[in-house]
Amino acid sequence: MLCSLMDGHARTSTEMAVIGDVSASTASAHLARLKEDGLVKLHTQGRHRYYSLADADVARAIEALMVISQKPETRFVPNTPGRLQIARTCYDHMAGSLAVKLHDCFLESGWLTMSAPDDGNYQLTVSGEKAMADLGLDVETVRAQRRRFACSCLDWSMRRPHLAGALGAAFLHIATSRKWVIQDLDSRALALTPNGKKEFSVRFGVSTENNAP
Repeated sequence: MLCSLMDGHARTSTEMAVIGDVSASTASAHLARLKEDGLVKLHTQGRHRYYSLADADVARAIEALMVISQKPETRFVPNTPGRLQIARTCYDHMAGSLAVKLHDCFLESGWLTMSAPDDGNYQLTVSGEKAMADLGLDVETVRAQRRRFACSCLDWSMRRPHLAGALGAAFLHIATSRKWVIQDLDSRALALTPNGKKEFSVRFGVSTENNAP
């Protein structure tokens, strides 16, 4: 049930029961425990009650657990369905092979640097701030949010990091608002548009083909 909330959408307990293939009472009991443990939060609108992940940190933890729950292989070969493997949402930021390539591009271009060795946090360089500003992203507004600014999130399909945090969420917002990618209505998949393929290639030198970085 938690995995179904990774697309950033809130769902009712009835919907969660169907997803989890359990009874309504079992789903309600599970959701009550998850809420008590701080993993989900409840939204009430009139008579309707919706559940969502508590925050981005919970989403990152789930993504990491999805990695270690898979059987290790000598050489990792992604077996995630194609549309999800290329691009999908990971709560409020982008995941998949495209997101991993973008993460690598930002580092190789010198736009991002590690805040400290092995802590998983990033800082924007001067050139990185300019690159984000050129995209129409207000860096100071993003930085002022009460959450981690930029950090790595281990991608469960690629077993490599993609960009998370406020900056990762802001970048996904740019990509969706410019219709480089379009969110599926019934899944976490992000559909690449022809313009999106062009922009990712021209702006970032990133291939949108379904292959591992």
